[in-house]
Amino acid sequence: MRLAAIVDADTSRADAVGKQYGTRAFGSVEQLIATRIEVQAASVAVPTVAHLSVASRLMEAGVDVLIEKPLAPSLKEADELVRVANRHKRIAQAGHLERFNPAVRATAPLITQPMFFEVHRLSVFTPRSLDIDVILDLMIHDLDIVLSFVNSPVKEIRAVGLPILSGQVDIANVRMEFDSGCVANFTASRVSTERVRKLRFFQPEQYISIDYARQDVLVFSVGQAGAPSPNPQITVTKPSVTSEEPLQAELKSFLSAVRACSEPVVPLGDGRRALAVALDVVAAIREHGIKVNLDKLTIAP
Repeated sequence: MRLAAIVDADTSRADAVGKQYGTRAFGSVEQLIATRIEVQAASVAVPTVAHLSVASRLMEAGVDVLIEKPLAPSLKEADELVRVANRHKRIAQAGHLERFNPAVRATAPLITQPMFFEVHRLSVFTPRSLDIDVILDLMIHDLDIVLSFVNSPVKEIRAVGLPILSGQVDIANVRMEFDSGCVANFTASRVSTERVRKLRFFQPEQYISIDYARQDVLVFSVGQAGAPSPNPQITVTKPSVTSEEPLQAELKSFLSAVRACSEPVVPLGDGRRALAVALDVVAAIREHGIKVNLDKLTIAP
């Protein structure tokens, strides 16, 4: 496949990127479609509120789409995206990047019965993505991973969050319980002084630690052979991880699904599932804020 076109409402930026990569540039999807140039697949990386309008128009024109996370600003719009994809028989993938992190891929075969997760995703503040809160901006990555690992309905959510430097919640902590009995604690912040992306979980006779940034996995097992450990009853192993840029892996996977006309690794249904839980977290934060009068809190600029 080749890069057929760049589309950006900022036409000067579109022209600059088009020249950089030797391809055509357009100011809108309608302009792209009107030229009738051959486009088989598109990456939809527009603001979340525009996902439905942009992705739907592309799918209606016969283009397969990779839609960035979160899938949509509401479940109603997410469901409409699923309907459009089914109606036009398009390959449509949700852009949950961490699914393609080599550390996550190396961990997936090790899953047996996860019972407790501790997850941290901390970033320094940037003006990017301030149209959504930290749940839909950052935490949704980890919600998707934990949901795929646990594979059990969510039973209860307790959450607290605060706006710090924006008009949206910038830092949040969530406790989630699943029907399986598994419990997960999530912390997400976009106002941290450091960048941390780690997920740790316990399952019978094992503790597994994932460092997303380092693409690293450590497995601590009880009563199994492995690398030497200070405690003779515990062995430490480090599964083989082939380093790869997750974005590149995601795009390769999407294009492979397009070529084979097969279901993508992260179908829209998975994106919808993560969005539903994320919106439940947002609702729980709002409910907690009302309960403790945080809804009246004003953050100074």
